[in-house]
Amino acid sequence: MKLHHVVFCLHHRNLARAAELWRELGLTFAEIDLPDLGIQVLIDWNAGIELVSPVPGTGQSAAAFTTFLETRGEGVYSVVMAIDEVGDAVSVADRYGAQVEYSQHRQHGSLTIDEVMLAPVHGMPITFLSTAERT
Repeated sequence: MKLHHVVFCLHHRNLARAAELWRELGLTFAEIDLPDLGIQVLIDWNAGIELVSPVPGTGQSAAAFTTFLETRGEGVYSVVMAIDEVGDAVSVADRYGAQVEYSQHRQHGSLTIDEVMLAPVHGMPITFLSTAERT
């Protein structure tokens, strides 16, 4: 297991300015379209920084991010850990009282993504991420 990236959740009105801060520091963001989640995502895979923002008017699909901003304000949404198999890590975390908040399985061409986000455990917002490429 190793650190993959850190996710910052921001109000939509601040997303462009936050991205410019990171760009001026040398990051280059790719934009990922996730309309099913109602969010705008900017990520620099090499630097391990992700900026996420609920898109205004998307309603329930972006509720987790909107609720985060309403209750905690902008900040670290999750620390994503790269792992071979998410199921084993979730089992370990479960023994420490972790609860799964969100999980997904996505197929993007030859890339398979499995992701499990836990409710914060002892204040730690952890997400497990497993990726595999088919050849």
